[in-house]
Amino acid sequence: MREKANTSGVAFRPHVKTHKTVEIGRMQHGGTAGPITVSTLAEAEHFARDGYRDITYAVPLAPAADKLERVAALGVRLDRLSVLVDSERTLHALEEFSTARGVTFDVFLKVDCGYHRAGVDPDSPDSVRLALALGRSEAIRFQGLLTHAGHSYNARDVEEIRRIAAEESGCLTRFRALLAAEGLGDARRSIGSTPTAAVVERFSECDEVRPGNYIFYDAFQATIGSCRLEDVAVSVLTTVVGSYPERDSLIVDAGALGLSKDVGPEHIVRSFGYGLVCDVDLRPLPMRIVALSQEHGKIVSEAHVPVGTKLRILPNHSCLTAAMYEVYQIVDRGKVVDQWKPVRGW
Repeated sequence: MREKANTSGVAFRPHVKTHKTVEIGRMQHGGTAGPITVSTLAEAEHFARDGYRDITYAVPLAPAADKLERVAALGVRLDRLSVLVDSERTLHALEEFSTARGVTFDVFLKVDCGYHRAGVDPDSPDSVRLALALGRSEAIRFQGLLTHAGHSYNARDVEEIRRIAAEESGCLTRFRALLAAEGLGDARRSIGSTPTAAVVERFSECDEVRPGNYIFYDAFQATIGSCRLEDVAVSVLTTVVGSYPERDSLIVDAGALGLSKDVGPEHIVRSFGYGLVCDVDLRPLPMRIVALSQEHGKIVSEAHVPVGTKLRILPNHSCLTAAMYEVYQIVDRGKVVDQWKPVRGW
């Protein structure tokens, strides 16, 4: 992914929320502490302590005093801490804080490219007015436009992902042209979605890319075509604690707190289940996880599997599953060679 960004001539700012570890963050930049994207201020503070100097906090900033205090305190320790704004209320809060404290904020305008989770409508005159206000505010260093094609997860195949990728980057290019006509100049275009970043051969119509899930991938990404199943780099080791051949079911000790309750790509495979069940060598098995309680996972299996059998489960969503754990076991050629601790909290 890093090489694709380099050959495309765009900046590489990977998201670290999938793994939350400084070790993997350095792997993403070839051994150095390069620019990153985070989803919590706890992540930003953790990576800053390890020498990361250029961080984008990619969640719309709450206009609350405690959040602004943390952003300001961290910002003075870094070369750049960029935050996201998609409302006038947040802009006004930043301006009031700046007047009172003498702080200048690095800000991206969050743009909705079709996901409809957060961001401004790029076709609305109100969005242009907000962007111009950001660009002209003395409290702001305007960094540009940022979007996320999260709706690419709803795609059914690679061609559909490619169409969404074109929308993701094209949306920002069109919006930037509107701003240029109003005198704002060349706003930086930041895009980020693992499916779109994974399937395009070259990044175009953007200035930086922020994929995150690609570092592990997961069962969902493999099913929609972002990767191959053998590319998935994270699994949950679990043990059969109950075997009931008379009703074709097993119970394992990985429940909702071990796997998360993220559903699979059911728009492609109905009743996908809560992850893909494999043997300890990661060979998929004809089994399906049909229900989760807190510490129990119920698996449908026609084969008799004895209590005590070890299984590995490829999660539907590696980001949320990995966040459940205080430590990762790093496995190389079947042996645990290290342990890495992700940052927790917000």
